[in-house]
Amino acid sequence: MWTRQVYLSLFLGLLVGYTILAGWNPLVGFGDALDALLRVFQSESNSAVIIFSVLMGVLINFTQSSGGVQGFVQWLEKRGFVNSKRSAGLMAWAIGMVIFVETNITCLVTGTVCRPVFDKHKISREKLAYIVDSTSSPVCIMIPLNAWGAFIVGLLAEQGIEAPVKLFVQSIPFNFYAILSLILVVAVIITQRDIGPMKEAESRAIDLIDDEDKFRSSSSELGNIEVVKGVTPRAMNMIIPIATMVLMMPVGLYVTGGGDILNGSGSKSVLLAVITAVFLAAVLYRVQGIMKLPELSSKFIEGSRALMPMAIIMMLAFAIGNLTNEMGTGNYVAKVVGSSVSYILIPPILFLVSSAISFSTGTSWGTFAIMIPIAVPLVIQTGGALPLAIAAVLGGGVFGDHCSPISDTTIISSLASMSDHIEHVKTQLPYALLAGAATTLLLTISAAF
Repeated sequence: MWTRQVYLSLFLGLLVGYTILAGWNPLVGFGDALDALLRVFQSESNSAVIIFSVLMGVLINFTQSSGGVQGFVQWLEKRGFVNSKRSAGLMAWAIGMVIFVETNITCLVTGTVCRPVFDKHKISREKLAYIVDSTSSPVCIMIPLNAWGAFIVGLLAEQGIEAPVKLFVQSIPFNFYAILSLILVVAVIITQRDIGPMKEAESRAIDLIDDEDKFRSSSSELGNIEVVKGVTPRAMNMIIPIATMVLMMPVGLYVTGGGDILNGSGSKSVLLAVITAVFLAAVLYRVQGIMKLPELSSKFIEGSRALMPMAIIMMLAFAIGNLTNEMGTGNYVAKVVGSSVSYILIPPILFLVSSAISFSTGTSWGTFAIMIPIAVPLVIQTGGALPLAIAAVLGGGVFGDHCSPISDTTIISSLASMSDHIEHVKTQLPYALLAGAATTLLLTISAAF
């Protein structure tokens, strides 16, 4: 955050980690760090998410060049759906609440659809990234019928829980962090009160948007795409591809799960969804005569190139996550807790430890895999309430994920909103910490009663 050099910082973290594992030999550590970057692509899920992110650049480029985004904004204006900062913010919150199949899809659809609306009403990209990030994971973590729910239910079943779905549902009312995050977003939107760095971001957005050229140069290449000359803006040129992507997600889960959505692969499904959306968009624009094949190919390359920096950040972040697994970071932090503490302190401690692991590794799913096998026997041994403990672990995983600059959800929220990544982390942090502190208190009170 201090240097604002994301690539350098992530690689130095990788280099230091592997140097430690190599007995402080920097040459061996450097070679191992390079190998770690290559090993990222040995994981099908990592590769799918990285390719998905690049293809989203293509889809964003397509929908803007075709006049779809501009047509959608004009459609909203004519019907008076969005006529203020509050209504724009509530629209973003509502989209995030409705699309709960998968976090990446939620982030990208909300960011892509709402970014031009936020720009028009002079709302900062950082504010959009905060709303996107704080409605994706908190919603998905409370829905049993998605990839998140299936993963958590599977982990609970492995611990010998007879009714894992029932236990997961029972934990939802105690998932205070997810609930408070969603409420806090609404409160921020309605009151228009900003805290910390978000105040500066909002003030800066008004100045930059007043100066259109300066605003465009301050954002990604995707923020400076002109509509193809002679094309009439039409909302359907954005709505159809985006709707296709959303609808293809459950189809992908069904196919990859062999007929069972709960067993489907989230990473493969999002890749299938975006590939289908890009292909359909290309056919749609060609049929309308908006773009011919050479133009479509050119726009494809432009969109891919624009989001390549974000793909590199994601590759480095995945490598850091693998490094922390090799170092045993998560297991070490978890074992520090011990089993000799009072039950009243166990839920808040599980929440804080899960937060620390999720923050340091950048993955909430990895945190769940580490902490649920520890939390279940610990709580059974002390005679505590399992739903409260499971909620503490799930909430902590999401909390740490929100605060972490190497989390894929945080990165994709920045990507979809075209916000500077580090600025998104800085502006979101005070809100996440506020919800996290309140959650710790509520978990302690709940455990006492």
